[in-house]
Amino acid sequence: MCQFCSVKQNTSIMATKNQNTITQTFPVLGMTCASCASSAESIVKHQEGVVSSSVNFATGNLTVEYLPDMTDATQLQKAVQSAGYDLLLEDESKQQETLETIHAEKFQKLKTKTIWAVLLSLPVVVIGMFFMNMPYANEIMWLFSTPVVIWLGRDFFVNAWKQAKHRSANMDTLVALSTGIAYLFSVFNMLFADFWHQRGLHAHVYFEAAAVIITFILLGKLLEERAKGNTSSAIKKLMGLQPKTVIVIEADGTERQKPIEDVNAGDIILVKPGEKIAVDGMVVSGNSYVDESMLSGEPVPVLKKENEKVFAGTINQKGSFQFKAVKVGKETMLAQIIKMVQDAQGSKAPVQKLVDKIAGIFVPVVMGIAVLTFVLWFFLGGENGVVQGLLAAVTVLVIACPCALGLATPTAIMVGVGKGAEQGILIKDAESLELAKKVDAIILDKTGTITEGRPQVTGIEWLNNDDTTKDILLSIEKQSEHPLAEAVVNHFGKISNFTKVENFDSITGKGAKADHNNETYFVGNIKLLAENNISIAEQLQNQADEWGKQSKTVIWFANSQQALSVVAISDKIKETSVQAIKEMQDMGIDLYMLTGDNEATAKAIASQTAIKHYKAEVLPQHKADFVKELQAQGKVVAMVGDGINDSTALATADVSIAMGKGSDIAMDVAKMTIISSDLTKIPKAIKLSKQTVATIKQNLFWAFIYNLIGIPVAAGILYPINGFLLNPMIAGAAMALSSVSVVSNSLRLKWKR
Repeated sequence: MCQFCSVKQNTSIMATKNQNTITQTFPVLGMTCASCASSAESIVKHQEGVVSSSVNFATGNLTVEYLPDMTDATQLQKAVQSAGYDLLLEDESKQQETLETIHAEKFQKLKTKTIWAVLLSLPVVVIGMFFMNMPYANEIMWLFSTPVVIWLGRDFFVNAWKQAKHRSANMDTLVALSTGIAYLFSVFNMLFADFWHQRGLHAHVYFEAAAVIITFILLGKLLEERAKGNTSSAIKKLMGLQPKTVIVIEADGTERQKPIEDVNAGDIILVKPGEKIAVDGMVVSGNSYVDESMLSGEPVPVLKKENEKVFAGTINQKGSFQFKAVKVGKETMLAQIIKMVQDAQGSKAPVQKLVDKIAGIFVPVVMGIAVLTFVLWFFLGGENGVVQGLLAAVTVLVIACPCALGLATPTAIMVGVGKGAEQGILIKDAESLELAKKVDAIILDKTGTITEGRPQVTGIEWLNNDDTTKDILLSIEKQSEHPLAEAVVNHFGKISNFTKVENFDSITGKGAKADHNNETYFVGNIKLLAENNISIAEQLQNQADEWGKQSKTVIWFANSQQALSVVAISDKIKETSVQAIKEMQDMGIDLYMLTGDNEATAKAIASQTAIKHYKAEVLPQHKADFVKELQAQGKVVAMVGDGINDSTALATADVSIAMGKGSDIAMDVAKMTIISSDLTKIPKAIKLSKQTVATIKQNLFWAFIYNLIGIPVAAGILYPINGFLLNPMIAGAAMALSSVSVVSNSLRLKWKR
């Protein structure tokens, strides 16, 4: 773009800055590396009417802010297509499905290519290494290597050409140059061997170097694609929390099924037992307990009666009710959580791997050295200057092929991830494995992370130690819809029998009652006993007060005259949580507990686990805000959670860890999953991160040192001193040896404790 045009465009944007701009996000198709991302970003940025653009290579998304009266999505798509990429402009509801189909096709294609490359390269390597003198050896190698280079490796050449058009270079450039020159040079040597023989040189071919390089790189790309496979499934599952259809009560009282898209604010919606709530609204009739754990993280369902709010994605329990739709579509809390997760995932700049940083300098430098080598030989090499110059330039490109450099990170990551899996730590990507060693602040969700995540009976006191009526208590709780009743049934169901009770009556917000042998029995809270003038013995009251101080939920069981027993229900702390918290604190990590539960319960759990910092009654968006607060203080933050309510914070944190027994959403958003939900695995994951990163650095050191020594030798730096010129065949072997040394060093990680 000319300077005048650029100024004109900037002036135009500044003049219209006050107009309403549109910010949209589109998936970019056809990107293969970080250079592609910056190229696509630059092209969009220079379109007329674009205020800002940003391409995130990790998520594959373009976020663009533009003036709608100057440009639109179709024009932006055309601009991106001109550079060899594409934008997916489909409706958001279909976008995810299309992306998954595209990814599946791409992965399958890459898998087929890699298998063919391995099968075709094997005979070339065997002949090149052991049977070079057999009849027609060169022709057979040429036959097998041609499809590998021209058919299976064509994408490297296409991508290198795209980079060249935009005056940049990347790993594809080096792969294309080294394999292309090695292949063409070999074809020339095979067809015109006399050209070298007349000059006293042997006509070597390097078909195996060209074929093996492409096979190695394809294998690396296949592993990368596999790792990136499920990045969008978290959003898909969140979207799946909303039902596709709802039952709307019409003005005349008739019930009609409607698609979720047709629901309007003000519609009266019927919710039956076990159904998901479709949109945000307010109860107008009926009552039921609703499981809101996807929002609050708390395991106990909440009673919803008239004039109380209900939220999309939450699950109704056994009752049924009608509610008025208040927020629909993108306004619901579930839609806001989906948006926050998308923003948090998209806003993370991809970690610029050390390999890419080195390659950014390495690739142009190697190309420059190869050209310089040829030029110096041409002018200073005497009568064979052209021949030996070309030979030396090819040797430089062959020995500098980025196999060792390219394998340095993925092999260490593969071993590290495998070792983690053996210990019950599933690691999704290299980014989290690299970052875990730097973590100095960990945020722990309470329910399901520190605690078991389900209410359990933790104590029971019987009046005068007489538990002869426990069968009646069990029988009443068996019929109750109250979520805490399930804890009592689970506790007593193993050791007690059911007794027939009559006239069962659920008393909303207080408990239940039933008759047995002409006596009425009550199960519920203190209000229920007070309303029925039931006396409580000092023994039971003292025990109830003690449990209350420990923030346990207390349930009373009584007949019509007196309380017969008191039951304590709470969410138990996991057996290993205290030990794990101590280990993390000993590593110098600051720990914070965030919970949607009340202050008293949070304080009790923090006290029992020796956590110094905690926050109670925290909403999902506040968890993410707290992560950002710590990040603003310069901390590297890990978030550990198990619920949908943690998903936004997990996506915002530097390192995200989900508990394996938690929700699928949390596991999809998180970059690490602890299968057993045992917190002691987190210190192990941090130690594994330190070992893996150390191995990556060692690999990069050896790969880089190898190139630092090998390239000058390949260029002929020793020739004036002792007449030594490196044969490209030996360069190919040295290149293979450097790759083997890197892989071997990575495998050492397996046996480290």
